[in-house]
Amino acid sequence: MKNAIKSSPPAALSGIAEPAEDMPAATVMPSVVAADSGNTETQAAIDLSLVIPVFNEEDNIDPLIDRISEALADYGKPWELVLVDDGSTDATLARARKALNERTRHGLALSIVELQRNFGQTAAMQAGIDIARGRLIATLDGDLQNDPHDIVRMAAALEERDLDLLVGWRKDREDDLFVRKIPSWCANALIGRMTGVKLHDYGCSLKIYRGSVIRQVRLMGEMHRFIPAWVANVVPSSRIGEIVVSHHARRHGTSKYGLSRTFRVLLDLLAVLFFMRFRGRPGHFFGSLGLVAGVVSGLILTYLAIDKFAFGNDIGGRPLFLVGIMLFLSSLQLITTGILAELIVRMGGREKTNLPYIIRETHRGES
Repeated sequence: MKNAIKSSPPAALSGIAEPAEDMPAATVMPSVVAADSGNTETQAAIDLSLVIPVFNEEDNIDPLIDRISEALADYGKPWELVLVDDGSTDATLARARKALNERTRHGLALSIVELQRNFGQTAAMQAGIDIARGRLIATLDGDLQNDPHDIVRMAAALEERDLDLLVGWRKDREDDLFVRKIPSWCANALIGRMTGVKLHDYGCSLKIYRGSVIRQVRLMGEMHRFIPAWVANVVPSSRIGEIVVSHHARRHGTSKYGLSRTFRVLLDLLAVLFFMRFRGRPGHFFGSLGLVAGVVSGLILTYLAIDKFAFGNDIGGRPLFLVGIMLFLSSLQLITTGILAELIVRMGGREKTNLPYIIRETHRGES
């Protein structure tokens, strides 16, 4: 193997720090070509890409690479490892680059994507997927709680069951009951019920996709928890499955999650439901609310008009009159908002491909 090659990010992979205002938090886009896609021979030769976002995981980098190398030693097809450093403030990046210099000499196809700052797990995952060149793409956490030995079994199951996405199910989860397990159980049940894609474990990062499918999905915000729901916008839900995987307690570092993420999940779920149902027709959402407000306003004002002109009662100081006027104005505002949203969609609002991350450098080991 040659020494690692360091390159600046190609223009296609440079993004802006924040998504465009008219860009949904996660949406289905036309197929995105991965980095280095010009080298089609290299991309076609890689069967499996492992994408791992890492943030302040300095003590986990070396054991993680060791376990992955051991787990995929007998995979039998070309594979690569893509580490995405999400703006770590410890020695994570330095240890990853050291591993790049050492491991590529022994045949490991390792790439390191260095983000300019911390953009969050979703953005880091998207950056890795954009860089990945494999026919299949697997994602997992960098905290050693996911077991790399499950990857080969998952790849075989994906092919055998003819699926486009296979999600890991941490059936025997090694996490705190009240802080992690119970909120996760509630969230999984709620997400499955509201999105129609029923899985036991939405939050498991260990997933394996067909590259041609996951590249049609753009992840923004904190939407990595809802990837199966977004994939269901691209393929039938029957092509999404799950499989029991191993789970280990964290040995090094600290968890990046807590009870506070439960509230973020609820807000994200509302956004997911909106974009799944009204992404292509936002006028129906705002228009429906506007029509309801308009009907109620009409009934109230009609009643007050009859009371005023038929019975001669004073209505100027009645609270119901103010409610009717406010509902009427709200109706106009909602309907107008719906019309403007429809115009934005039809004028190309969904065609923007601004990415939710900025790559400082990409370090790739090439053969």
